[in-house]
Amino acid sequence: MSCKGTNETGTSASFLYSCNGEKFSCRAFLIFRSLSPYNSVSSISKILSSDPDEIVHINNISRSGILDQNQELIVPVNCSCSGQYYQADTSYVISSKYDTYFLIANNTYQGLSTCSALVHENIYNALDLVPGLNLRVPLRCACPTRDQSRNGVKYLVTHLVTWGDNVSTISAQFSVSSQSTAYANGLSENSVLSPFTTILIPLPKEPLSSQTRTIKSAPIFYPSKHKISYISLFVGVGIGFSLAVLCIILFIVLKLKKENERCEVLGKGREGKQKCNLPEHVLESIVGEDQMIKVHEFEELVAATENFSSRKRLGNCVYKGVLRGKLLAIKEMRTDISKEVKFHAYINHFNLISLTGVCKHNQLSYLVFEFMENGSLKEWLYKDDNPEAHSWNCRIRIALDVADGLDYIHNFTAPAYVHNNICSSSILLNRDLRAKISNFSLARSADSEGNASSSIKPVEERNGYLAPEYLEAGQVTPNIDIYAFGIVLLEIITGEGAVLEQDGKEVFLSETVLGIMDIESKIQEIADPRLQVKHPLGYIIEQTDLMLRLVKLCVACLAIEPEKRPSAAEIVTSLIKIQSDVQN
Repeated sequence: MSCKGTNETGTSASFLYSCNGEKFSCRAFLIFRSLSPYNSVSSISKILSSDPDEIVHINNISRSGILDQNQELIVPVNCSCSGQYYQADTSYVISSKYDTYFLIANNTYQGLSTCSALVHENIYNALDLVPGLNLRVPLRCACPTRDQSRNGVKYLVTHLVTWGDNVSTISAQFSVSSQSTAYANGLSENSVLSPFTTILIPLPKEPLSSQTRTIKSAPIFYPSKHKISYISLFVGVGIGFSLAVLCIILFIVLKLKKENERCEVLGKGREGKQKCNLPEHVLESIVGEDQMIKVHEFEELVAATENFSSRKRLGNCVYKGVLRGKLLAIKEMRTDISKEVKFHAYINHFNLISLTGVCKHNQLSYLVFEFMENGSLKEWLYKDDNPEAHSWNCRIRIALDVADGLDYIHNFTAPAYVHNNICSSSILLNRDLRAKISNFSLARSADSEGNASSSIKPVEERNGYLAPEYLEAGQVTPNIDIYAFGIVLLEIITGEGAVLEQDGKEVFLSETVLGIMDIESKIQEIADPRLQVKHPLGYIIEQTDLMLRLVKLCVACLAIEPEKRPSAAEIVTSLIKIQSDVQN
């Protein structure tokens, strides 16, 4: 429950579960308890970024209505390795000025995240958390190890420990052996479990609604030979919580004092509102009073980029530089950035690029983003010396990341958003080859403008990605993102660009692939030859079924009629199933 965990010397239990599984990504499950205000399918699916239809199906419940207090729900998530740890990514909008990283991790998310992980994942100081701020929340999950897979384990369930739980009772609840549960967690069968921590349950098949329970509000005591251990545990936890309450009170007092001091210095804002969240020189028309995006002085950017030298240039008008001790990407803009800045201040997800700061100087604006070490997907795919590009597992994980990001903006923001510029150059890769969607300058609300016509003229970079309904009528809905994703997935499979040159003419990749009459017989010719998987004995492992499933998913995304295309959530589910069968 610590907020000061560090992973500088290796993985730490105060963060998440370490990446020691056989797969980089997998389908996993969380057990979440229905507690007000998160006591409906819609509210729970939103804070956990999970498909509400899947929650309804797996728990055999109604989508509408209020759930019983403390009723356990099975929540399916996409679990992926991010650096050292596995995590399922979601976000949380702070609702109260008394919210802290500690309370969000252990109260709102019931221990499914950790305070240290929240502090590490977000750029905001603990004393700067204010209502309306959108936090990244990494949830605790894991994928089976190679040994577990050999023993028939297909899924891991993250289960919150409550009073009186032990390895035997939790194992019995899910009809698995105490030995396998203990092994999955590095415990013994007699280990004492602490409330407010999590335990992994290894399952050979998906969990069932019959395996959930409704937790009684009163503590459960077990009179057994371990009675002294439990009494000691409760006394220790009681003392710990007393100290925690005192710390929280002190924290709140210091926070309010700091806010009051800041208000005294800044004075009153327009309409009598106190400007307590940003420095006085913030351009309110760009960032807004309640956002926590940093506003940089132009001199800071000059120093960070060595006066915007060519040595620091990453691409057209994009530079790298160290700002306040952190390596970041700085993008020079000549257009109005207010819409893009406000969009970034509103959304927050692991698979969407993070905007950390802005700057205005004369007629130019600057956006400061997190630094992505491996550049764009387009650049990465075409590198000559790129051994990671030979892996199906790596490429499918990238596609899954993009689909996850789209699923978030299409289904977990209010209003929903359309990216409107999905292409391989707007997808960036970090040092762990995790994909993040960038370039939100054309993003728009799907609710207010979903069926409206766009007056934005297609630019050359978007050629090959534009959906038929956009080209014909300028129609902008989430379906155009799905179409563009289908092209990106084709690029991932073929290693080719969206626009090809044949006989001196430009042709679209989609036309080339979809024009093949018998795709199944030509599938080996379609796939990037670098993706051939060799058996240790030297022969090529047949991957026809895998490639065919991916190409069929592309074809579904590229359907002429927008309504026939799969949703982003359906794409995520399909890719998780495909990934589970990948051999490399």
